[in-house]
Amino acid sequence: MKKIILFIPVLLICLNCSTVPLTGRKQLAFIPSSQINSLAAQNYQDVLKESKLSSNQQQVEMIKRVGNRIVEAVEKYLTIENQMDRIEGFKWEFNLIESEQVNAWCMPGGKVAFYTGIMPICKDDNGVAVVMSHEIAHAIAEHGNERMSQQLTTQMGGVALAVALQDQPSQTQALAMAAFGVGSQVGVLLPYSRLHESEADKMGLYFLTLAGYDPYEAPRFWERMNSDAGGRPPEFLSTHPDPTRRVANMQQWIPEALAYKAKYEGK
Repeated sequence: MKKIILFIPVLLICLNCSTVPLTGRKQLAFIPSSQINSLAAQNYQDVLKESKLSSNQQQVEMIKRVGNRIVEAVEKYLTIENQMDRIEGFKWEFNLIESEQVNAWCMPGGKVAFYTGIMPICKDDNGVAVVMSHEIAHAIAEHGNERMSQQLTTQMGGVALAVALQDQPSQTQALAMAAFGVGSQVGVLLPYSRLHESEADKMGLYFLTLAGYDPYEAPRFWERMNSDAGGRPPEFLSTHPDPTRRVANMQQWIPEALAYKAKYEGK
């Protein structure tokens, strides 16, 4: 029997638009949450198996403590906004990986990893909260789903995820890791990735403020990150916003985040 490849028509994609919290941007994220979360959970376990987990119990406990506190704030926000369906099926995990990489990420479904290389820049709970809320915001905004949906459309002819995993498992897994923020590539995703970073900045600022952390630590953290990075590539070759612009945006959003927290305090 001849295999039928299911292409995703533009009209069908448009009908599957969703809206990113806070920003209101329409996005194309057409992979069912159950499928994208399952793929992420598998990839997460693969990363953990291939990595050395940190034995620094103080830092490990900090990651888990801050992570759970941010999740409580996220759940509060989503409850207020009637969007709890966004984390349906999420199973949160927080791990610290021994690596000099200055990085952290959160896959769909709530799978979080920090690298020990970022901990000196974080310094304390407030710094970890800035990174944690930013990475969790990527998952809440379904950026991984959006990026993977785009990859399936542009690089694999619009086939469904299940078909791609069956026919081209290695390529599909590699695309997924890039889509989930584990690695980077120069190409069509970059403009969208910078947009995703800015969205995660704003959402994360709200989440960490709701969680009771100091929102003024956010611009201070990114200033430290920029200072640590030293010479960086031009913005058009980077998946992250220009540091100066990022800090200015944070400073502009802090009063909004504090006003939101005050409005819904005690709810």
